[in-house]
Amino acid sequence: MDQSKAVIKQVWPYQQDSLNLPVSDLESALSFYEETLGFRLAERTDMPHKSATLTRDGILIGLAENGGDPAQDGCFFEVDDVAKAFTELKTNGLLIDRPQFTFQQHGDVSWKVFFVVAPDGLCYCYGERQ
Repeated sequence: MDQSKAVIKQVWPYQQDSLNLPVSDLESALSFYEETLGFRLAERTDMPHKSATLTRDGILIGLAENGGDPAQDGCFFEVDDVAKAFTELKTNGLLIDRPQFTFQQHGDVSWKVFFVVAPDGLCYCYGERQ
């Protein structure tokens, strides 16, 4: 296992389904997920619409040309090391100079987080339990 990379431990969608995240153009979206976020293409289909399943660290997300609004969706990624996650994304070409780390409380868990908005408009929050 590559010690320089953070591990995504869990994924939670903002809306209903982390395997049906809306994008307007699957082809143009894929390179960001593979090159910058470090996912691998697991599966593709054209029915009932163009979609792709991506994998990383044993978790799956899916992108689909399903007519949804990307600006209203995305996922929360629980990672083992949020600083390492940011460094990896920056090394992979993320165009943010410095992470805007913040702390959020959800129930009895405090999270150190930063946000990434993909070129397709989907928003991702990377968080580490504190």
